[in-house]
Amino acid sequence: MSPIIQDSYISMKWTSFTIVLLYALLGHSLDLNPTKLCRNIPGSQGYPDAAAWAQLNATVAGRLVDVVPSAKFCAGTCSDAQWTSALFRNTIPGAMDQPNWEQGYDLTPPSLCLRNSSNTCGQGDVPLYSVEAETVEDVQAAVKFASKYNLRLVVKSSGHDYLGRSTAPNSLLIRTTHLRNVTFTDNFFVGGKNLGSAVTVGSGVPAQTVYQEAESQGKIAVLGTAATVCLAGGYLQGGGHSALSPSFGLAADNALEFHVVVASGELLQVNSESHPDLFYALRGGGPGSWGVVISATVKTRPTFNATRIIPVFVAAKNTAAAALATVHAEHIFDFDSVHAGQYFYLLKNSTDPNAPTVFEFITYFPNNITPEQSQVLLAPFLNASLAIPGVELLSMQQTYADINSILFSPDDAVGDNEVLGSRLIPEAAYHDPTKVGEVYKELLDTGSLLILGHLVAGGQVAKNADISSAVNPAWRSAKTHLILVNQWTDSTPLSEISTIRKRFQTQQLPILEKMSGADAGSYSNEADVLEPHFQTTFFGPVSNYAKLSVIKSRYDPADLFIVGAGVGSERWDEWGLCRK
Repeated sequence: MSPIIQDSYISMKWTSFTIVLLYALLGHSLDLNPTKLCRNIPGSQGYPDAAAWAQLNATVAGRLVDVVPSAKFCAGTCSDAQWTSALFRNTIPGAMDQPNWEQGYDLTPPSLCLRNSSNTCGQGDVPLYSVEAETVEDVQAAVKFASKYNLRLVVKSSGHDYLGRSTAPNSLLIRTTHLRNVTFTDNFFVGGKNLGSAVTVGSGVPAQTVYQEAESQGKIAVLGTAATVCLAGGYLQGGGHSALSPSFGLAADNALEFHVVVASGELLQVNSESHPDLFYALRGGGPGSWGVVISATVKTRPTFNATRIIPVFVAAKNTAAAALATVHAEHIFDFDSVHAGQYFYLLKNSTDPNAPTVFEFITYFPNNITPEQSQVLLAPFLNASLAIPGVELLSMQQTYADINSILFSPDDAVGDNEVLGSRLIPEAAYHDPTKVGEVYKELLDTGSLLILGHLVAGGQVAKNADISSAVNPAWRSAKTHLILVNQWTDSTPLSEISTIRKRFQTQQLPILEKMSGADAGSYSNEADVLEPHFQTTFFGPVSNYAKLSVIKSRYDPADLFIVGAGVGSERWDEWGLCRK
């Protein structure tokens, strides 16, 4: 990018950012209490005393618990299998799937709690207390308590959170993992209109449970493949992509109703007829910004069989891996006729350009497409891939079963320190396959080791452009969602960790934008919390963010619900503790 173009781009971005920021600030300026510049924390004059905490505990029937980081909880006793299990970590109130979000890297001084470390264990960015909510009344009591005492409040369903939005230092946590009701119906009504087959799930119900229950009912809902992602949690609020999205749209496109406790403590029924503005925001307006979701209702459809084929290639060096990416781009439209979804993951263990790369392609052929039909559709890509010098087929797996069974996962492998950065790649980008390969080559040559692609757009996602919701409009013209993953170990120096956390913005994004374009947008659930212009990157045009800011001012005028890179967060520091 030339200096002139770069300066113009930065100027344009800052202009958009300033407009959004001013709009949001003006929308709240008359409602602020100037005495509440910071949340109360231990030692603050307004922080609740022991008697107040005891009263809250009594109100929630003893379900208020102390919270500690996962490493302190384990105290050296957790096995590797436990540490890396999302199901196990979900039993620990303070645990996140990626333990880096538990660390207070940016606190002064830094506060860390590392597994098997001999150093003193700090609280880091982990809440102090959690209400382990089992009822609506538990949630309401916690919300009212946090509001009364001006506390930092966070909400978590499972800890499947790549931006660290469900944890914060000196905070009170509401954990909804115990809200696990599942109810199917063939006739769901809103405003007297029958919207058909649907399922209502509590915000703590994980995907694996939804798939098990749905298969027993002969139904299927739009949901991801991760075992512990919660349909009614942040997944829906962020938009929610799926291998079924090309067939049925995003998860948010299929949402029919929410029950949510807002900042006032009131339980609201939210749908197209009741609080339609909040219904708009809850479908794509970002997790954690609107209230505590108790349950969500989404469309279901009759289940069907599907074929999953997983070819795994090894490319001898970067040039071969880039050539494979080019071939994939040339054939990415081959599956459009059957609305197939695909995850295409590149994994490498070394920054050496002559080291091998593993490239895995997990393709889901839905709607009763047989293995034989699937093989015919996949054959041109397979044959072209094997014709590339330096590319070999490592393995091939094939499954034909009920779609619920195919998408079901028994657990998620977690426990690594990692941050993500992503962009939605427009369909138009794949009409230049050579450029796609060049971008992959440059990313690999500059040290990227994990590039995770998702063919979860196009098809019905594009056709749903007329749905009025907060879903980023970039989804409607996208073909794929591409993630760059950056990792580190507990022994990595803090100075290097800081560099790694910023790598997507400083090094990888300028390369990725050669394929995506400068304004491609990003999926806010799998993205970089450090996005400097998240207002437009995550939510689209300036007018979209302005609309969301107005909605937030109606339901959360004091910013009780604040998350990193969420609506209203520009007014707060990194931890949501003090106003800027």
